[in-house]
Order: sequence, then structure tokens, then C-alpha cells
Amino acid sequence: MSSGRILVAQGGGPTAVINQSLAGVALEARRFRDVTRVYGARYGVRGIINEDFVDLTQETSQNLELVAATPSSALGSTRDKPDAAYCQEIYHVLRAHQIEHFFYIGGNDSSDTVRIVSEQARQAGYPLRCIHIPKTIDNDLVGNDHTPGFPSAARFVAQAFAGANLDNAALPGVYVGVVMGRHAGFLTAAAALGKKFPDDGPHLIYLPERTFVLDQFLADVKAVHARYGRCVVAVSEGIHDAAGTPIASLLAKEVERDAHGNVQLSGNGALADLLCEAIKAKLGIKRVRGDTFGYLQRSFIGCVSDVDQREAREVGEKAVQFAMWGGRCGSVAIKRTGFYSVDYELLELDAVAGKTRVMEDEFISASGTDVTDAFRLYLRPLLGAGMPDAFRLRAAPVAKVLKR
Repeated sequence: MSSGRILVAQGGGPTAVINQSLAGVALEARRFRDVTRVYGARYGVRGIINEDFVDLTQETSQNLELVAATPSSALGSTRDKPDAAYCQEIYHVLRAHQIEHFFYIGGNDSSDTVRIVSEQARQAGYPLRCIHIPKTIDNDLVGNDHTPGFPSAARFVAQAFAGANLDNAALPGVYVGVVMGRHAGFLTAAAALGKKFPDDGPHLIYLPERTFVLDQFLADVKAVHARYGRCVVAVSEGIHDAAGTPIASLLAKEVERDAHGNVQLSGNGALADLLCEAIKAKLGIKRVRGDTFGYLQRSFIGCVSDVDQREAREVGEKAVQFAMWGGRCGSVAIKRTGFYSVDYELLELDAVAGKTRVMEDEFISASGTDVTDAFRLYLRPLLGAGMPDAFRLRAAPVAKVLKR
């Protein structure tokens, strides 16, 4: 006999719209008579193995809507990367609680967790439907036109660089902004959408899809500075040399690593500082400033794409529909069907899990330091309505009297 219980959890880095997906699952599930309970696991898969559940069935629709419009992960998240043994624990807990549908909102690692748990349940003959709901600001899930969370983070990056450009124009110098993106440069490339006038920054964009050469970087900065008297640079945290070694680790005296053994790229200003030091030392430019966006773009309140909100809600709703009506496991994917409209498909977990999408060549300029119009056309509708604009004085020069 069916228990009618489902479980939803959130994993990985929070986003501005991940709670829309959570609300989408909880509210859509209420439409199905066979659903008796909607549980939420606190702190992702760590909460599952700790049996740290909350009953979302008791949440009012009104409060779920308020939470949906709030950035970050309402249930809490985790950076745990489950292996087969860890997933076996997850499966045992799900079975013990008679969970029949498991929804996990997350990125690459989360999709792989769903895949492993689904396979273990299948091998054990337990009727568990596992659905991965896409989320990542990096936009690096394969099979998706784009991923919920990315458009809002991209909106933040575009607006932040538009503001940095205005600051840099008022007090000329070199500005270096480092943006998240270990393997995929989508978020850094979004900086280009903050440009309005031909001489606006970012003047140079460096992505992990292309090899970074320090001497060429310095030559590029020197050329732009000579042309405009200033230079705004957008750099992905994941830039690397020809051998694939992160530039941050090559320039830094000490290398910090994260829980998975990867060189720590986010959460510190090392790369920005090191690049700024190189510009000062090699080019002799005095006014050089650097920022690391770090975690700011992930859950920045008040800078959210309405398109992103809508689609994040729908992937949660579609996940429930696919599970209840289709009886399949899989990963929900967004497919672009026009300019601008989308549809949703359920992909096989093997097609998504453990894979990483990077920026397509058609989106990157031949120089490797800018994006193409194809990328601008791709990203612009995702940023949503009401993007702020910047204007300039139409300066009418007055003739000098003393200094001719």
C-alpha cells in the first residue's frame, strides 16, 4: 500500500531562486490526492542521513509563497559529496521513512547523488522515484539551455560591472573583478551585458574556456589603458595555464584547498590581489583596484530576474508532475523553444550526472577576451525586466581662456 510520502532537499550553493523550486514541489504535490506528506530534509543529504526532517505539509501556502521569494536555501544546504556508501545510507533512511518520491534540488554533484540512490533503489526492488531539479549559478549542467539560479546571478554581475565601470570612468585606472566559475565562464561573461557605450567596461573578459597567459594579459591591459586611459577587467576564478593549473595557485605563495581537494578559488581575494600586483609591478600603473565577488551574487536580495523566478518555480512543479504522471526517475531540463519561451523535459540521470557544461565556442570572441553577439542574444532575455540603465552628459566644451 502506498504511503504517499515525498521528500525534498536542497544541495550545494544557495541561489536567489532555489526556494521557488522548493515551493513548486511542496505546492504542486498538494494537488495530488495520493500525496499524504511532503517532508523537507534540513541541510541536504546530511539531513537525510541524520533523519533531520520537517513536515512541509503543515506550512501554509501563504508562508511558502513568502519563502519562495526569499533568496538562499530555506531548508539549509550541504557541500557533502556522497559516494556509494553514503548514498546507501540515504537509501536506507528513505526506505525506513517509506519515502516513495525523492526530489533533490542542486547542481552536478546533486544529480549524481540522485543517480546513485535511484540505482540502489532499483537494484533492491524498492519503488522509489528520484528526480533531480536543476540549480546552479555556474550554468554548467549539460542538457539545459540554462539553469535556474544563473539568470539572477548573471543579472547581479551585469549590474555590478555597470556600476564598477561608472566608478572607473570617474576615477580612471585599472579595475579587476573576479567572478565565480571554476570550469564554466558563463557568469563572468555576463559582465558584458552591463555595457552600453562602445568605450564602456568590461574592456577585457577572461574565461576558463581559454588558456590564460599572464604576459598576454598584461599586454592586453596595457593596450586598453593606452587607448582609453583606463581599463575594466572581468576574470573568472577558474582561469588556468596551458597545463590546466589554476592561475591562483601559480601566483599564490600558499594554496588553500576545499573539502573535495580542489584549489580554493571562491571566498578569498587572492586572485584579484595577485593580478593587481602584477599590473602595478609590470606596467607601472598606479591606480589599480580589485574585487572578488565571491558569494555576493548567489543570494543577493533585491536583484532577482523575474524570468528566473518563474522558471525555478516551474522546474519544481514539473518535477512533481514527471514523478506522479510519468513514473520515471530523471533530471528536469529547461529547453528554449523560441525568443523567448521554454519547455521542460525529463532527461535520463546518466545524461546529466557528473558532467560539466562549458561555454560554447560560438559565445566567445576570436580574441578570447570578449563575448559574441550570440552570447548577448542568449543571455539578455534571461536577465528579466527592468534592468537599470546608465546615461552620460552630452558635454559641450567651453573654449579655454588662459590655457590655449
